[in-house]
Amino acid sequence: MYDDIVELAGESPGWLQASGVLFTDAGLLIFAALMVWVFWRARTSPSRLAVSLLVPAATAIAYLISEAAKSVIREDRPCRGLVTLVECPPTGDWSFPSNHSTIAAAAAVGLALAWRRLAPWVLPGGLLMGFSRVFVGAHYPHDVLAGLVCGSVTAWLVFRYLKDPATRIARRLTAHAGDAPTQPMPKVDLRSGSKGPLLPPRR
Repeated sequence: MYDDIVELAGESPGWLQASGVLFTDAGLLIFAALMVWVFWRARTSPSRLAVSLLVPAATAIAYLISEAAKSVIREDRPCRGLVTLVECPPTGDWSFPSNHSTIAAAAAVGLALAWRRLAPWVLPGGLLMGFSRVFVGAHYPHDVLAGLVCGSVTAWLVFRYLKDPATRIARRLTAHAGDAPTQPMPKVDLRSGSKGPLLPPRR
């Protein structure tokens, strides 16, 4: 399957090759921008703000899991000695699972759970980003599949088990902030310029 996809990429038009190379990295930047947008949109609601912060948290956790798996499995890249659309990473940058696919899946699922209207856009985008890693010759299909599963499951678990605690903490912090006593502003007697209670005029 890898050979077929890479051969297809090599025979595809130049604009399609350029799009694949661009999207394989630019897609992550688009998801990062969407995380900022979701955060900004939720800034007025403590509970929604807490949920929006779970998206980058889930993405970071998924990446760490993926990186740990790479260091244990140590599968070499398929692009060693092959002509691919992107430069092959140096030796020691292992292939399984695909970090790009893991991050893309975690971000896509997290964004979809934080704001469901994004689901029709981000979920196919995550899958397309994973496919692009095979298209440019950087990963085997099973690297991408493992990354997509790792990112999706991690994001789902983070939202499943941390959404309610994060929301409760945000509401509690907001309530405590609202209960904080405020000191009244001192009144100023404009007739004398002195601070203190404003006294009635003398008769």
